[in-house]
Amino acid sequence: MIPFFPKQFSTRAILIYIMSLAAVSLVFYRYMMGLEFITIGIVWVLIFFLLSHRYTFQWSTFEEGKYIRKLFFTALLLRLIWVVVSYFFYLIKTGTPFEFGSSDAISYHDEAVWFHEMGWSVTFDYLKTRAIGDRGYSFYLAVLYSVIGPNIFLTRVIKSLLSSWMCVMVYRMAKRNLNDEVARMAGIFCCLMPNLIMYCGLHLKETEMIFLTVASLEKADSMLHKGSLKVWDVVIEALLIISIFFFRSVLGAAVIFAIFSALVFTTNRLMGNWNRVVLITWAIIGLAVLAGGAIANEARGLWETRSENQAAKRNYQVYKGYKWAQYATGAVMAPMIFVLPFPTMVDVDEQYNQQLMNGGNYVRNFLGVFVLIALFDALFRTKNWRDLSLMGAFEVAYLGIISSSGFANAERFLLPGVPILLVMAAYGISLVSARNYRWVKIWYWVVPIMVFGWAFFKLGTRGLF
Repeated sequence: MIPFFPKQFSTRAILIYIMSLAAVSLVFYRYMMGLEFITIGIVWVLIFFLLSHRYTFQWSTFEEGKYIRKLFFTALLLRLIWVVVSYFFYLIKTGTPFEFGSSDAISYHDEAVWFHEMGWSVTFDYLKTRAIGDRGYSFYLAVLYSVIGPNIFLTRVIKSLLSSWMCVMVYRMAKRNLNDEVARMAGIFCCLMPNLIMYCGLHLKETEMIFLTVASLEKADSMLHKGSLKVWDVVIEALLIISIFFFRSVLGAAVIFAIFSALVFTTNRLMGNWNRVVLITWAIIGLAVLAGGAIANEARGLWETRSENQAAKRNYQVYKGYKWAQYATGAVMAPMIFVLPFPTMVDVDEQYNQQLMNGGNYVRNFLGVFVLIALFDALFRTKNWRDLSLMGAFEVAYLGIISSSGFANAERFLLPGVPILLVMAAYGISLVSARNYRWVKIWYWVVPIMVFGWAFFKLGTRGLF
């Protein structure tokens, strides 16, 4: 078993990224990204792959307490640095501390400021008119602003704290289900993952939403591994799940599905039959309650309209002149869901946010082969998928729903699945051997093809060549 991220993988990943970026920029030089986006992409790729090798090797000998402290404070430092850098970067580029085309972020901020000024009575009356999945973040910001004032910078500092603690929870969950070496790699991957860092510098709800999702999965996993149930644990878990529905209803549904799947499939060595009966009963009651309410109606509505949603987006894109968009259907995108989204390395339609995150998306693409190795091992070789059913069921459920919608390559919608994918990638890396390394070597060629192919698709579908 490989207990750390090998330098060979790190070096190859960096070389492939630079060569792919150079090839795309040269071939499509008329649509080359701005120098700032190229620089930011290179920096993120270097940070992730160089430090992943260094930290997974150096921190492997630390006692657990020291490792957790290193993980948390390193994650926090990286996030705080980006919060400061991005704050002034956006001020220079957009004239505001918000990202490019930040309609959602500005709306959240302005709404919370209005709540802060008008008081709680108006806040609650207004939130009743909003969809369930849109109430949580606005309410959270309103509460936060009532304490710290409408301070954009401090709000993002708090996001950094939550995201850093999320890395620790990922480590603990991975350790219980796999082993300490894989868990340490997974925690470090979350610590260094560019997209998770960059969202701390945005005024969007993804950071808090991911924190709640990982917290609910980690708490459920802890309960599954305990020999006894405590009422307080069940109450906390219920509150976490309910809170997720107020951020994104489909995400909450995926968490419930994952917990129920784990209760059904987890082997008896992890929990007794009596505890299983109690928890399954609790899950059924919870599902029954949710099934009759507005939360379930919203989640069910999104699922039932997934085909229409996807078709509408495709039709709109075709109407706008994106000729090849009709081929990006759910059937095409679903098999690639574990490696999406593809990085945008060309300048089209002023998609500056996608260009800014091209390095982070590339990291996901490169790690995709290790996710696939982990899946193969769990399903066909060791067949330990039952004991990994909580994380696996969540990932399949959530990414499956997204792949069936019109947002299969939308980085923002795919982001909540990233922490568990990084656990799977760490597990896959630990499994690399002389026998399966040939698939990794093939992947070295697949990744640049995906990168170049996506650039070709984005330009071709707009009739730009």
